[in-house]
Amino acid sequence: MSAVPTLTQAWPMPTQPRPIVLIGTGGIVNDAHMPAYRAAGFDVAGVFDIDPAKAAQFAQRWQIGTVFDTLDAALAQRDCVFDVAAPAEVHESIVARLPHGAPVLLQKPFGLDLEQASRLLALCHARELKAAVNFQLRFAPMMLAVRDAIGQGLLGELVDVEVHLNLATPWHLFPHLKANRRVEIVSHSIHYLDLIRGLLGEPQGVFARSYTYPGSGLADTRTSAILDFGESLRCTLSLNHHHDFGRRFQDASFRFEGERGVALVKLGVLLDYPAGEADELWFCPRGGEWMQIPLAGAWFPHAFIGTMANLQRFVSGEDAQLVSSVDDAWRTMALVEACYRSAAGAATPVPLKPGQ
Repeated sequence: MSAVPTLTQAWPMPTQPRPIVLIGTGGIVNDAHMPAYRAAGFDVAGVFDIDPAKAAQFAQRWQIGTVFDTLDAALAQRDCVFDVAAPAEVHESIVARLPHGAPVLLQKPFGLDLEQASRLLALCHARELKAAVNFQLRFAPMMLAVRDAIGQGLLGELVDVEVHLNLATPWHLFPHLKANRRVEIVSHSIHYLDLIRGLLGEPQGVFARSYTYPGSGLADTRTSAILDFGESLRCTLSLNHHHDFGRRFQDASFRFEGERGVALVKLGVLLDYPAGEADELWFCPRGGEWMQIPLAGAWFPHAFIGTMANLQRFVSGEDAQLVSSVDDAWRTMALVEACYRSAAGAATPVPLKPGQ
């Protein structure tokens, strides 16, 4: 039996991290940002939310000493990192008021569409912000391990990458999405599109179709997509968020198959979200046996350590590259836009019999 490979699963930590100022105290901040920052030892110096009572309750829960009365008071802080976890539709107004040159981590998506992403990118450049977008799946322990496995040549040339979701997503936890004309790709699949870009590079194009679900009250919540990486690499996404028939045949997985080996990732947090199950990473070399790679953390919350650590290290000069920079995030938004444009286009018609 082959030895279990040793794979990198964590981003290096900053030597002297700056304090963090949080803008927004929603569910993702409670479920992921704060648990991650506590685990990493990052100091959250203060918090602001448009709902003062909510901000006070949040600060009490997490023992944060400062609750800012206004957004301007929060944005007046210096020598800190801003973590903007507000809805995407208000990012422009917040980014426009950030201190010149400030480091900031923006909650994904990078705008609700490519037009808004372009305006945000221009704002970030004009204000010379050190800005990243929280596309944290790239930093999840199992995905850092997959990246390392690819880098070590354990998989060989990739020939097949597949994302498969067949589960029941609790959409009622995200009531703000009901007003959006776009839902699944820009709010969920964007994670997978961003990760695929980060691992494989830029696709040449995309074929996609998104679907509504009767009675959901939402726009698109199911997606099928093919990313075109040329003749030898097949890359597909099949995503159904409405398989509410018990756990037995639910699935949330990534498969990275190469000529020399294959890696399979279970996205545990998506199964029974937000409680979730354990993430898993499996590897099989060609001609060998499947082996489970022990994981030193999970997508939630440990990936959120990675995005902040990279930004902090970039600000201090310890990292030369800002992995999820706003420029890179714009390219992910361009891929999202391509999916929606493809979905809006006509399918290839089936030829008719002669004479019809």
